[in-house]
Amino acid sequence: MAESLPLPAAPSPSEYLRAALRSPVYEVAEVTPLQKMEKLSARLGNQVLVKREDRQPVHSFKLRGAYAMMASLTEEQKAHGVVTASAGNHAQGVALSATRLGMTSLIVMPVSTADIKVDAVRRFGGQALLYGANFDEAKAKAIELAREQNYTFVPPFDHPAVIAGQGTLAMELLQQDAHLDRIFVPVGGGGLAAGVAVVIKHLMPQIQVIGVEAEDSACLCAALKAGHPVDLARVGLFAEGVAVKRIGDETFRLCRDYLDDVITVDSDAICAAVKDLFEDVRAIAEPAGALALAGMKKYIQLHNIQGERLAHVLSGANMNFHGLRYVSERCELGEQREALMAVTIPERKGSFLTFCQLLGGRAVTEFNYRYADGDNACIFVGVRLTRGHEEREEIISLLHQGGYQVVDLSDDEMAKTHVRYMVGGRPSKPIRERLYSFEFPESQGALLKFLHTLGTHWNISLFHYRSHGTDYGRVLAGFELPEQDAEFERHLRELGYECHDETRNPAFRFFLAG
Repeated sequence: MAESLPLPAAPSPSEYLRAALRSPVYEVAEVTPLQKMEKLSARLGNQVLVKREDRQPVHSFKLRGAYAMMASLTEEQKAHGVVTASAGNHAQGVALSATRLGMTSLIVMPVSTADIKVDAVRRFGGQALLYGANFDEAKAKAIELAREQNYTFVPPFDHPAVIAGQGTLAMELLQQDAHLDRIFVPVGGGGLAAGVAVVIKHLMPQIQVIGVEAEDSACLCAALKAGHPVDLARVGLFAEGVAVKRIGDETFRLCRDYLDDVITVDSDAICAAVKDLFEDVRAIAEPAGALALAGMKKYIQLHNIQGERLAHVLSGANMNFHGLRYVSERCELGEQREALMAVTIPERKGSFLTFCQLLGGRAVTEFNYRYADGDNACIFVGVRLTRGHEEREEIISLLHQGGYQVVDLSDDEMAKTHVRYMVGGRPSKPIRERLYSFEFPESQGALLKFLHTLGTHWNISLFHYRSHGTDYGRVLAGFELPEQDAEFERHLRELGYECHDETRNPAFRFFLAG
């Protein structure tokens, strides 16, 4: 077994490079392919290359950093074993690394963790302990157990040995293609981005390294703005592999000093990138795994990049199968290949035909309608696009010229998540109604807590639930109550679920409100 030397608290670039060169990760990890994406390259006018970290034994790059740190432990530390907290790829990396190194491993996972992930940890030889309602509670328990049982806590990203282990990916990239112009790397806690950036910029500073964050988990952007790591008020969980509230101290130092740029993308863009990867190389990436490609596509568009060699890291493929439903629904919007609109049309025979004729032969992807009154009908319609945002604006202008009232819902999250599945339901009598969107924990008792806290005090006039294979479900709920109700607001705070008032949302006003 190769020796892995301990690193100081804040290593220099040359120390990180030496650690990456001497890293023993290949005792367990694979050299993953750098594969050309032929279809996307032709479409984008650049040579697009994907680094296939989904080909690792645990289907994620996390194995590199976990093994690098654990191999550097003393014999006494190895004898006591390790503990970590994770609901995803880091958990599997630690479990497999411990088994290969002859150590025991305890993985603390939130109680809502999907069975497929718990089973994977156990399959790789780790002991899984389900504890806490979320990652923060699981992490606190893991640190407590480390103190009590003398385990070594293995952090997922903020440790020099972990960062150096992730830096081995950069070494492979340079050996596989030394003529790259830019490398796009996903950012969660920053371990991979830091490791890749410090190695690349030390060896070949002319290659740009771009970090990509999910818009709803952009802890690096927040830290760069503040000048130091800060806690996000909340993080989105669709790309759960990068759903990190606070970037690490050492990873922030390296990302700040060595990344050339950082870009953020939304969930729809990530869904479109998942589809690109499947269509081009038949890989099924998890959302966080497709994050770097989503960022690359946006960066190309923003900076009009043509004729370059661009690599991105497919960082993981531990996809919850049920999450593919959401990806399939949203990828067309992410590619700007579909427009969603609310259109008011006359309530008479032939109206739909006239409307479609005005669209000029464009394909209608969705048409939701229910009779409301004898004069006008409000339809929820999807139209397939071939030229993105420009064509969307053309269609709206065309409909306005044809005398139709149109509201563009393509960027309306509530319309895309809930209303498109609920069109046609209005109350039979006028009611005073307020609408809220909630994030429900995917755990036993979440609905009962909601009903006990709110449902026994106020009449629930509307309820719609959508699960997307993450730790939270999306809920839309209406209540009969006046504009201002201090008691209701107090109960909302007592409930403690993330929520937003959607009463004035245009999709609700068009299709569901009384």
